[in-house]
Amino acid sequence: MFSLLYFELLGFLSQFSGQNQSSVVEFILLGFSNFPELQEQLFVVFLVVYLVTLMGNVIIIVIISLEQSLHVPLYLFLQNLSVVDMGISAVIMPVMLVILSTEKMRIFTAGCFAQMYFILLFGVTECFLLGAMAFDRFTAIFTFSWVSGITVATMQTTWVFSFPFCGSNEINHLFCETPPVLELACADTFLFEIYAFTGTILTVIVPFSLILLSYVRILFAILKMPSTTGRQKSFSTCASHLTSVTLFYGTASMTYLQPKSGYSPETKKLMSLAYTLLAPLLNPLIYSLRNSEMKRALMKLWRRKVDLHTF
Repeated sequence: MFSLLYFELLGFLSQFSGQNQSSVVEFILLGFSNFPELQEQLFVVFLVVYLVTLMGNVIIIVIISLEQSLHVPLYLFLQNLSVVDMGISAVIMPVMLVILSTEKMRIFTAGCFAQMYFILLFGVTECFLLGAMAFDRFTAIFTFSWVSGITVATMQTTWVFSFPFCGSNEINHLFCETPPVLELACADTFLFEIYAFTGTILTVIVPFSLILLSYVRILFAILKMPSTTGRQKSFSTCASHLTSVTLFYGTASMTYLQPKSGYSPETKKLMSLAYTLLAPLLNPLIYSLRNSEMKRALMKLWRRKVDLHTF
């Protein structure tokens, strides 16, 4: 579904990109071209990660859709999170796999625009969803999260591609993300960098701070538990949740607070992989598949399927 939306937008976006007075009509994504000896191994690793990510998130979406007992705010949050994770994986991973199989990949400006748009849409939406989940807020937050993602994606992508690109067209990155594309702009990007800093504070740092505050409250509640076994189990769950959100928000903030930071291209690639590759892979396991109610619902659906085949 997301790939279909991605390609359907290209026709419309090509009209926009044609208005940009840039001499660049396509970009070249370099990926890991500095390490040609690792291309095959990385292709296999990323393909497995992509398939496991899709499978885990599809299972969660299907279980919550089919099991009426899970139609409550918490599991609707988890379902939305799985849609977001599956979406960002579908936008990024196929392009990365093509790059790894060819070492480089040419992408038209319209295609680059579309990929950046959806990365921002799903990324910002996930930032707000995770922040809302920490305080167990209700369904209205779903709409706010998605509207925020669409708004930021529209503003930021349009602004980036309004800059002229008149020099090199080689993007030393794995996909069309704002910082590496912005480095190719041959215009003053100071105002955009101020906007990016402010926007990152609001969409990344604020939700992350709220999550940390919620975990402080949870920590005090755990310490009051009389059972040692209960405390250990709760600490284990909280530690895995906190590790996941720290990885996601930490690397995203390092990337977007300073779009033209002094990090090396390889460091930027690794940071991008943390929140676009690892987070969608880990979220289903950390938030859903370890959940006892989700396990019971999965077994219930499995037994129902077995009974249908039996009779």
